[in-house]
Amino acid sequence: MALRTIAQPSADGIAAAVAPVRGAPEPRESQPPAPQQNGAHPLDGATDGHGRHAAAFFDLDNTLIQGASLFHFARGLAAHRFLTGRQIAKFGWSQLTFRVRGERAGQVESTRERALSFAIGHTVSEITGICHDVFEDYLESKIWPGTRALAQAHLNRGEPVWLLTAAPDELANIVAQRLGFTGALGTIAESVGGVYSGRLCGDVLHGPAKGDAMQALAEREGYRLSACHAYSDSANDLPMLTAVGYPHAVNPDHKLRHYAVQHGWPVVEYRTGVRLMRIGIPSGAAIGATAGAVAAGTALRRAGRRREAADSILG
Repeated sequence: MALRTIAQPSADGIAAAVAPVRGAPEPRESQPPAPQQNGAHPLDGATDGHGRHAAAFFDLDNTLIQGASLFHFARGLAAHRFLTGRQIAKFGWSQLTFRVRGERAGQVESTRERALSFAIGHTVSEITGICHDVFEDYLESKIWPGTRALAQAHLNRGEPVWLLTAAPDELANIVAQRLGFTGALGTIAESVGGVYSGRLCGDVLHGPAKGDAMQALAEREGYRLSACHAYSDSANDLPMLTAVGYPHAVNPDHKLRHYAVQHGWPVVEYRTGVRLMRIGIPSGAAIGATAGAVAAGTALRRAGRRREAADSILG
């Protein structure tokens, strides 16, 4: 079956990507979509594919933004002296491997656990403020223009757009709010009296948990999944992608690309230099991300020592 790949965002490309997917697997819905009449586009009908009955669900990392959001979250924590240079270097290495190879088993959970450990004892208002800074300082410039245009196309048609991500719920909702999305679901960290405990409320919103959350959201809001779209870069999100009528692979990892080809899903690729990176020649941007993270951590430590020395002299 032919593979539809859109390399650069354009009006025609966006229209093609948002169009129905022919040959997609049957959605896991008890009620099938209404039959088309007179060749009508299934999204043109007010009942089946438009308005409150249809929605679009977007993954965050490598789908809406370049790389891993938690790396940029770590940069924000470092800027507020929550992290050491060594700790942010570890996040930088995770960012590099994520950009080259995509998500790997256990990587998401271990990264979230590290982020949770850094939040212990800090207040919800502190972390929320940092998340606002992270969006403005780092994430806004990392948004893929093509994916943002796809989301805006859904919004322009009056369709709700949701962000579903394993990133912290605070960060997810700020991204959604700033981009004009309907809402977001993220991983929820437990807080007691407004202070983080270091534990999660429920599971990391990843893999099957993300698919379950999407289906619960659709049931609550009255969306018909057979009329909905979902966008992701990772095969880990197949539970979400296979539950909707119109799945899309965006900057897909190898496993998801293969699955998309086999099932005739549209594939959108915005990355450059991916093949070189996969054979062991990292791009300058990827190397720069890690080097910049280490440099930032070192600079922060030095600045902290200078401030401490000044305080001791003046004190």
